[in-house]
Amino acid sequence: MRLEGKKAIVTGGNRGIGKAIAHRLADEGADVAVCASRSLESAEAVAEEIRAKGREAVAVKGDVSNTEAVNALVRTVLDSFPTVDILVNNAGINKDGLIMRMKEEDWDAVLDVNLKGAFLCTKAVSRTMMKARAGRIINLSSVVGLMGNAGQANYSASKAGLLGLTKSLAKELAGRGITVNAVCPGFIPTDMTEAMPEQAKEALIDLIPLGRLGSTNDIAGAVAFLASDDAAYITGQALVVDGGMVM
Repeated sequence: MRLEGKKAIVTGGNRGIGKAIAHRLADEGADVAVCASRSLESAEAVAEEIRAKGREAVAVKGDVSNTEAVNALVRTVLDSFPTVDILVNNAGINKDGLIMRMKEEDWDAVLDVNLKGAFLCTKAVSRTMMKARAGRIINLSSVVGLMGNAGQANYSASKAGLLGLTKSLAKELAGRGITVNAVCPGFIPTDMTEAMPEQAKEALIDLIPLGRLGSTNDIAGAVAFLASDDAAYITGQALVVDGGMVM
């Protein structure tokens, strides 16, 4: 129960990695605001699962790429929780395609959600954390932000941008007792990756020294660590959780 009494926001917490993170933070003792951009029903389902564990949970809907929506989202959370101790910027989308065929709107959409969304959520929450002189901010980047990937120029750029944002914010907020770190997942099967052909998945496994794909729980464990006092002296870092794929 390393997070007993802490209040957390998890964007994109209604599915995939975000859902696993929301559950892990609750398992560690935190109360959780489960945020979704489109489906309040799915966020409420996760919140109900968390309440069944004896923790407080609130479901909130809001487009993280929109300033007014983010500010409203945080106000709604603060109506339920007295403060926000942990912010997990997990919300993300992908619109893959080769650069010659990539539509400008697909570039903009991915950067707006994945990168601008983290900026807006952090800005909205930072005032509360600064007053408390404490906080944990964890940004979900990706190994493709470190190595790039053909057909994912927009996604890779957004995830690389998160690493720069993480380091800059870590320097800005350290004086107020707030740590800012990133987690870089490797290949984690989720509903975003299910369309990948089985042959492509097998080829990926050949690149992973541990010989298996990761799980959402692998990522959730890393986030819980960075959110805890065990990571109190860690800031501005990117924790790569990829089975050794990128070294």
